[in-house]
Amino acid sequence: MLTVTQLAKTCDISRTAVLYYERAGLLYPKTRSENGYRWYGNKEVKKLHSILAYRSFGLSVEDIATLLDRDKHVTQEQILLDQFNSLEKEIQKLRLQQKAIVMLLEQPNLLEQNMVNKERWTEIMKAAGLDDEAMKNWHIQFEAMEPEAHQEFLESLSISKDEIKAIRQWSKN
Repeated sequence: MLTVTQLAKTCDISRTAVLYYERAGLLYPKTRSENGYRWYGNKEVKKLHSILAYRSFGLSVEDIATLLDRDKHVTQEQILLDQFNSLEKEIQKLRLQQKAIVMLLEQPNLLEQNMVNKERWTEIMKAAGLDDEAMKNWHIQFEAMEPEAHQEFLESLSISKDEIKAIRQWSKN
């Protein structure tokens, strides 16, 4: 059993964050002692890890509550897909802003220097803990769920047309 402070240290977050998740209705202590101390068990530690993972995806506390409450009819897949689409719209908006700045500066090479390319994307995915097999599965899922968006994404990485065709081909199998 862990106290609030111990749980926070275990998950590398602040004590205040743990209490915030409690106030938001996402996490509750397993028990309270007579002196009012909160005690958390393994189940609560796992739940907090899930909360933190969802937060790292940019999900709101409300969406996380929905995901943790399995009685609701909204699926994890739908919430994550909605978040993915929201992030994609934001990325497109930011790219348009970048292009506008480049036009004002009259320095088109800035876009090429700062764009996420295949190598950078692979580094990001590996840093997030995905190995080659997980990245391949990511492409397979992306192709199955959003084939046009997958095509656009691959094009945004400045990958050759032949490589894009090959990736999409094995993603379909």
